[in-house]
Amino acid sequence: MMHYRAIWISDVHLGTSGCQANYLLDFLKHNEADKFYLVGDIIDGWRLKKSFYWPQAHNDVVQKLLRKARKGAEVIYVPGNHDESARQFFGLSFGDVKVVEECIHTTLDGKKLWVTHGDLFDGVMQYAKWLAYVGDTLYSFILYVNRYFNMLRVKMGLQYWSLSQYLKHQVKNAVSYIADFEHIMAREARLRGCDGVVCGHIHKAEIREIDGLLYCNDGDWVESLSALVETQTGELKLIYWTHIKGDPVEAPELSFQTAVASILKEAAL
Repeated sequence: MMHYRAIWISDVHLGTSGCQANYLLDFLKHNEADKFYLVGDIIDGWRLKKSFYWPQAHNDVVQKLLRKARKGAEVIYVPGNHDESARQFFGLSFGDVKVVEECIHTTLDGKKLWVTHGDLFDGVMQYAKWLAYVGDTLYSFILYVNRYFNMLRVKMGLQYWSLSQYLKHQVKNAVSYIADFEHIMAREARLRGCDGVVCGHIHKAEIREIDGLLYCNDGDWVESLSALVETQTGELKLIYWTHIKGDPVEAPELSFQTAVASILKEAAL
């Protein structure tokens, strides 16, 4: 069991078939932290509005996070665009999980890192949201194919590999979009008097310096299977959880009523 000063995860997309909940649940079982930052798109409200999909593993992830908060870890939730409905609860807590618009994390060596999902600085999200919805539909189809592709790889004894991430990084416009986003986030961090930024949104895990600012993206749990951590010695690094240490269990899908009841029960304990 590893114990970190902080762990950042984002873009889990619970409620979608592309979510790798079993991998995330395994990660949470083997890693602890003083602070957990949930950096947006934890639950995919866009997809759940179209159809309800909620396997037991997705419920287990929510319950695991609530349990960590109850046992003393500080769990901070910064909603993103796919879970934007949670933004109406800024300043409130749900089962000891604090919901905030953005926050500042101070590293062991005193660096101030601005923590935000990143969608509010995405031109497509702000000025052509319809295009984002179209892109999300196409992206969901690729993730659907990716799911069965990796089921075959697991049976062959191979580790997880993201077909969707590979395709995205081969497209010139996508690469340009990612680079622009990274520079915008670094600029915004500077305007806030911070030494760097931690964000998600674009599903590309990264730690690098941009114009003297530290840019960190914790990746996602549909493609990268990654988290950002700060170790007890103050080192920031990315962890990729492409192997499940325990044997994954195929759990049944829950009804809406059963899922909500179990989450509310965990939050109330």
